Amino acid sequence: MDETKEMRDSKQLISSIQSQFARLSKGQKLIAQYILKNYDKVAFMTACKLGETVGVSESTVVRFANALGYSGYPKLQAALQELIKNKLTTVQRVEMAHEYSDDCTILNKVLKSDIDNIRSTLEEVNEKAFEESSNKLLKARKIYIVGMRSSFAVAQYLGFYLDIILDNVHIIRMDMGDAFEQVVRINEEDVVIAISFPRYSKKSFEIVSYAKRKGAHIISITDSLFAPVASISDNTLLVKSNMASFVDSLVPALSVANALIISVGMKEKEDIKEYFDDLEQIWKEYSVYE
Repeated sequence: MDETKEMRDSKQLISSIQSQFARLSKGQKLIAQYILKNYDKVAFMTACKLGETVGVSESTVVRFANALGYSGYPKLQAALQELIKNKLTTVQRVEMAHEYSDDCTILNKVLKSDIDNIRSTLEEVNEKAFEESSNKLLKARKIYIVGMRSSFAVAQYLGFYLDIILDNVHIIRMDMGDAFEQVVRINEEDVVIAISFPRYSKKSFEIVSYAKRKGAHIISITDSLFAPVASISDNTLLVKSNMASFVDSLVPALSVANALIISVGMKEKEDIKEYFDDLEQIWKEYSVYE
C-alpha cells in the first residue's frame, strides 16, 4: 500500500474487519472478534502473542492481516497504532508495557524500536518536502520553532543549531510570556517549524493556525498525515514514532532535525566557518573548555 492509502485504511480498519467477517476462516474470525473488542491491546502485541492469546497459530495471524489487504502483520499493527495513539492516556500506555519484564528486555526492545522507527522514516520521508524545507529556511526573514511538552526538546535542539547558522531563529517558549505574543509580528516572509507528536498539543496547533493565517510558510515534523499540524502545513516531514511504551520515541525526529541542520549548514558553509573561528578565539580567551 502507498502511504496515503495506509493512512486512509487506518481509519477504516474496524469497519473493514466487520464487513469482511463472514468471509474469514474460523481461526481468523477468532482474531477478528478479539481485535474488535481489544484493538488497543492488540496494537502492542506481536503476531506470536496475539496467536497465543486467541488460540491460533502465528501463521493464521499473518494470513488474517493478508486477508485485510496488508502485506504483513506489522502493517496491520501499525494501522491499529495509528487509530489509538492519540487517544491513549499515559496510564493506559503504562498498562500496555506488560511485556517489559526486566531491564535487559527493556534496553533491547526500546533500542530496536528506535532503530525500526529510523529505518521506516528513511524509507518514507518525502525527499522533495525535505529539500523545499531546507531552501525555505535559507530564505526566511525569521524562523519560528514550536514544540510543546516532550516535543520541546527537539524544538530546542533544532533551534540551537539553526540559530548558529542563520542567526534569525526564535524558539517559542511557554515560560517567556504568552506564545501568541511571540508570533504576533509573523508574516509571509517567515517560516514556522512545528514539531508535534501524540498526544498532539492543542496549543501548538492554535499557534501554527495563527501563523498560517498571517501567511507564514509552515513546515511540520510529525508522525502522521492525520496530525492536526499536517493538515495546514506546506511541507510535511513524516517521522515514524511508534510507541515502545508510555514514552514517545523522539529519536527519528532528532535525526530529521539533524539532517535539516546539516542541509542548511552545508549551504552556508563559509559563514559558519567564520563564525566558529570567532567562537574558538572566545573559548580560548575565556577558558570555556578544558
